[in-house]
Amino acid sequence: MESSSIEGGEGARKNEKSENNNEGDKALLAKLTDAKSPSKKDMYFRADKIDFKSWDIQLEKHLSRVWSRDREVLPGKKEEWEIDLAKLDIRHEIARGTYGTVYRGVYDGQDVAVKILDWGEDGIATSAETAALRASFRQEVAVWQKLDHPNVTKFIGASMGTTNLKIPSKSATSDYHNSLPSRACCVVVEYLPGGTLKKFLIRNRRKKLAFKVVIQLALDLARGLSYLHSKKIVHRDVKTENMLLDANRTLKIADFGVARVEAQNPRDMTGETGTLGYMAPEVLDGKPYNRKCDVYSFGICIWEIYCCDMPYPDLSFTDVSSAVVSQNLRPDIPRCCPNSLASIMRKCWDANPDKRLEMDEVVRLLEGVDTSKGGGMIPEDQVRGCLCFIPTRGP
Repeated sequence: MESSSIEGGEGARKNEKSENNNEGDKALLAKLTDAKSPSKKDMYFRADKIDFKSWDIQLEKHLSRVWSRDREVLPGKKEEWEIDLAKLDIRHEIARGTYGTVYRGVYDGQDVAVKILDWGEDGIATSAETAALRASFRQEVAVWQKLDHPNVTKFIGASMGTTNLKIPSKSATSDYHNSLPSRACCVVVEYLPGGTLKKFLIRNRRKKLAFKVVIQLALDLARGLSYLHSKKIVHRDVKTENMLLDANRTLKIADFGVARVEAQNPRDMTGETGTLGYMAPEVLDGKPYNRKCDVYSFGICIWEIYCCDMPYPDLSFTDVSSAVVSQNLRPDIPRCCPNSLASIMRKCWDANPDKRLEMDEVVRLLEGVDTSKGGGMIPEDQVRGCLCFIPTRGP
């Protein structure tokens, strides 16, 4: 009965490519039908002979097509976070990454940043993988639109399509173009003119930051993460590149590209997600993890904020990964760093996730740090005679 209903649905589709894509569905259903057929003498199956990954991919394809048909049948049905693209005016490109491009624009009179995600156009991602990414995108924006905190980038809205989106053209003969793939999505957030925390730290690499500024930035980040964790959200890619500054140098957490609602069972969250220099040992080692992976990354970030430097600049990815897991490699803390801050760093990047601080604890500790007597990193033009870094960095 189930098989015939799906075959009937396929018969209504006249597109030859769609019919080819449905062959996998038929194979999957045939396996399932055979598995439950009472005429089979052997009712047991060897698990190592079943290609579960293939089944998952075929099921994902089928669910993606069902979702697409639902959208076609109910064109007026919109999520509460979906925006009217006619009100979005894209001005110019800000940045370009692996899976998308960020533009500056205006939405309904407000300055915004627009991230367009063009998954699957690299020729590597399969249809099933793209469908999974889109499904994940829908889940994440549904979470993000409910967040409201001064240290979390404000979510404006999103769109599952970009058909009516006008992208500024680099061509002298045309003002706009729209060559975006049909599967592209876009997310719109508040525009923050201060740029990334990473670039701010690079600009201050020589003169360093006053200790008061270090603590202010660390507190902004800690409060934002504490808020996310209170909502059961693990960011999973905490790094200075994913933090933005407004005109008043207030730090806001951005880029929820890999954020995930925390699983009840930590074993449901596995896989190397994040950026290598900031990744916790358990993540690098492929073990189950939870919100404490964000705490580890935070520890690396506040070291970076204090030093205005990069962790492990002279080590390869492979060396960092191996040394962090097996040799307990961490950035060297300068001797001029006040113990109140150094202690927080060490407690955040402890090898044992259970021994790491909770982010609300970090907030309380940072609020108690005395900045009246200074304590910032010594500028490079005054570094002669400074014994901040006696040991050589590295394993």
